[in-house]
Amino acid sequence: MNILLLGSGGRESALSWKMSQSPKCENLFIAPGNAGTSAYGTNVALGINDFEAIKTFCLDHKIDTLFPGSEDPLVNGIYDFFKADAALQHITIVGPSKLGAALEGSKDFAKEFMKRHHIPTAAYETFNTQNFEDGLRYLDQHTTPIVLKADGLAAGKGVVITSDKEEAKRVFTSMIKKAQFGAAGSKVVVEQFLTGIELSVFAFTDGENYVLLPEAKDYKRIGEGDSGPNTGGMGAISPVPFAQGDFMKKVIEQVVDPTIKGLKEENIIYQGFVFFGLINVGGDPYVIEYNCRMGDPETEVVMPRLENDLLDLIEKMKEGKLDEVTVQHSANAACTVMLVAGGYPEAYRKGDAISGLEDVKNSIVFHAGTTAKEGAVLSNGGRVLAVTSYGSDINEALQTSYESLKALHFDNMNFRKDIGYEFK
Repeated sequence: MNILLLGSGGRESALSWKMSQSPKCENLFIAPGNAGTSAYGTNVALGINDFEAIKTFCLDHKIDTLFPGSEDPLVNGIYDFFKADAALQHITIVGPSKLGAALEGSKDFAKEFMKRHHIPTAAYETFNTQNFEDGLRYLDQHTTPIVLKADGLAAGKGVVITSDKEEAKRVFTSMIKKAQFGAAGSKVVVEQFLTGIELSVFAFTDGENYVLLPEAKDYKRIGEGDSGPNTGGMGAISPVPFAQGDFMKKVIEQVVDPTIKGLKEENIIYQGFVFFGLINVGGDPYVIEYNCRMGDPETEVVMPRLENDLLDLIEKMKEGKLDEVTVQHSANAACTVMLVAGGYPEAYRKGDAISGLEDVKNSIVFHAGTTAKEGAVLSNGGRVLAVTSYGSDINEALQTSYESLKALHFDNMNFRKDIGYEFK
């Protein structure tokens, strides 16, 4: 199999690590990749949304599988672009059509989909410039806390939670009237606040059948005890202790089954990953969000716990035969701790030299934001490295990650010291 993986983060580092282990992997290219992905394949200087350049590369290198790691190319319609071109139609796309990707690309679309298929989610209303004044009145009578979500993609920054109604109205106004998040905020979803513990569940579907990958829980806040601003994710654990028994039965029957069936009923072309961002409210699952790809940093714990050959799963997806697959989850726990640049998620510095990578022996170091220059590895993002370890349980895996990261260094390196704190 000749594969082109689009992306440059920790997710793509973990995916390339996993795919490179398969005997079916002939050539793996990562565009643009990072200093770590080059250990598993060949980095290629391509933009993930430059569809014409991607087309040329795929034809020149006889690519038969295109794997968009992040949401942008999927939401922008790379599946449709390939399937509309006779020269590209034979290439397998691991990801949904543009309409399918709207489950992530439009929160209003996702909410309406859940309403149609009776999938549990928080109560909500959607507002735009046309009903802006109605939105202000709605906020006045809404219970607190209030959740405001920009409808479109906003790089993980389009969600604001506040208990102050005046602040809610200021944010609402800024999103719609002042384009705080650009086109992403032209619509705003105002949502009921739910209290519970979050987790991520991942289905891999061929459009009719699906398999579940290992579940995970990530940690979004920058500070210990889930304090401070949201980030792209400071760490993750898998398995999630409460994701079993009656709870998972409800997840499958109330969330996953109706989602996959609903996509088919509405003739929405969807092959690839469905990421269910869930919250456990008193033993009942509610959908916070859908994503149309794997999560980050969840991929850094899910791929190590997935014992199946990922390329086998992709082949079964292409053939529409995922019903023939049994997914094997490792009995071991996997935990990742993210090392981030000082100042992240606000302003941070790039270009700091990273040392100690060769000294980590008991963990896997996935590169999230790095670049190679003149033989050195330099920081090149807010999230820089993900240190993932196995253990017989979460605590053992975490202890190994925290021990391993002591060997690593770059200036102003920061990390959370309490990943998995609820389950210790």
